Amino acid sequence: METVWFWLVALMLVMYVVLDGFDLGAGVLHLIVAKNETERRLVLRSIGPVWDGNEVWLLAAGGTLYFAFPALYASSFSGFYLPLMMVLWLLILRGISIEFRSHIESPVWKPLWDVVFSGSSALLAVFFGAALGNVVRGVPLDASGTFFEPLWTDFRLSARTGILDWFTVTIGLVALAALAVHGALWLMLKTEGELRERARRAFKLSWYPLVALSVAAAVLTYQIQPQVRLRLAEQPAGHLLALLALAGLVGMRWLVAKGAELRAFLASAVYLAGMLGSVAFGLYPYVLPAITDPALGLTVHSAKAADYGLKIGLAWWIPGMILASLYFTFVYRQFRGKVQLEDEGY
Repeated sequence: METVWFWLVALMLVMYVVLDGFDLGAGVLHLIVAKNETERRLVLRSIGPVWDGNEVWLLAAGGTLYFAFPALYASSFSGFYLPLMMVLWLLILRGISIEFRSHIESPVWKPLWDVVFSGSSALLAVFFGAALGNVVRGVPLDASGTFFEPLWTDFRLSARTGILDWFTVTIGLVALAALAVHGALWLMLKTEGELRERARRAFKLSWYPLVALSVAAAVLTYQIQPQVRLRLAEQPAGHLLALLALAGLVGMRWLVAKGAELRAFLASAVYLAGMLGSVAFGLYPYVLPAITDPALGLTVHSAKAADYGLKIGLAWWIPGMILASLYFTFVYRQFRGKVQLEDEGY
């Protein structure tokens, strides 16, 4: 049962990255592709009806961790307290920047919130990537299952690691590039004219760094985390997930050249799902490896809740996710097509 919940949490995190990823990417590109007030409003309008709903998947994943893997929740939320507070503030700033910018007509007010929106979106992408890098690399867990990491130490991989080192920063840059590409494809799908063409150019410029960073991240992960090597040696079928990511990476470029915007966006979603799925497959059964001693790492077996609770939770999770999926299907169908600027709102 714990394996089922491991993959359910992985699924919810993939859904969050795919859905909230494009509006984070739109935020990253907000000041780059939008050159005037009208275009900035169009960027915001493209994500306006869905950005807050997309974050439901992050809340669902966090709540599921608390329920299904309480030891992981307790350990990670205490050890990562500082970066979690930073992420919380960035989420708050990003949300209020979207809602506050149109409240006052001022030559200072709107540009201020535009900078906050873009900056918080970019930093969130980097921090989410660095968080994934910390899980892949491992943390300094002790025998009691607790740890503490400062924001950084000497940026080297050692027993005394920080949240940020050269590896986690690299993964953060992968996330930034991936979400910038994802956001550019979304803006191409939702806008027209010069704004769409700038989004297209942003995609082309971001795609090359994404390819280089993705290859570097894959090689470094394979070298740094021995569990990934062991897992893939035992279950070579896991390479199919990496091939899925590669297909999405190449496919999005090919489909953009053909003008198939929707399929290119879906190919980007396939790339993100393949990359995250590869990480989850490679780390299993670990949910939080230990850089100090592999035996101290938390696994799905050592971090899980009681079996009875996991079974009852699944009975509630299924209808809840069905309702959530129906809601998202309805919302995205209601707001499909190119965005148009109206007098009210963003």
